[in-house]
Amino acid sequence: MNRRFLFVLGSSRSEGNTELLAREAAEQLPADVEQRWIDLAEHPLPDFEDLRHDSDHVRPTDGSTALLLDATLAATDIVIASPLYWYSLSAHTKRYLDHWSGWLRTPGINFKATLAGRTLWGVTALAHEESEVADPLIGTLNHSAAYMGMRFGGVLLGNGSRPGDVLHDLDALARAKTFFAQEPPLARFPYEAS
Repeated sequence: MNRRFLFVLGSSRSEGNTELLAREAAEQLPADVEQRWIDLAEHPLPDFEDLRHDSDHVRPTDGSTALLLDATLAATDIVIASPLYWYSLSAHTKRYLDHWSGWLRTPGINFKATLAGRTLWGVTALAHEESEVADPLIGTLNHSAAYMGMRFGGVLLGNGSRPGDVLHDLDALARAKTFFAQEPPLARFPYEAS
């Protein structure tokens, strides 16, 4: 299967530090690797309504929800590019992941089985010098990947607050050069044996 990367941009700022860092990493992908970029601010999802036990689920056929579902199902690699907002994912990004709960119960798409074995990656920019403050974001992505039976490529961290700051983070730019070159392991919950 040819690799197809879906970059899900979760910032409320266009061309912010997280997006800039994600684009730096994406430039290193081979030319034959398909890239699709979807900005959640331009394709907003409705608030997620948990109807797991109340309703039959129907596959969305139009709008942002259908666009993101189809793009997610088609991707071999999903890159969550969310800035660190209050030590976790942005609201746009969290809403996207919340919709996964509904897609798990949508007949005919086998969402969990389809994503199993594929790879989830993360990219984030944070204003803190100490990377440990991003642990909740990293944990959310790792645990989501583990639940889905996906591989987890980790999170590319960069430092920046003002627009363009991340382009001065030479360590992050160096890590971006090889970030997608690794072969990620299957994600595991912390309580599982490695």
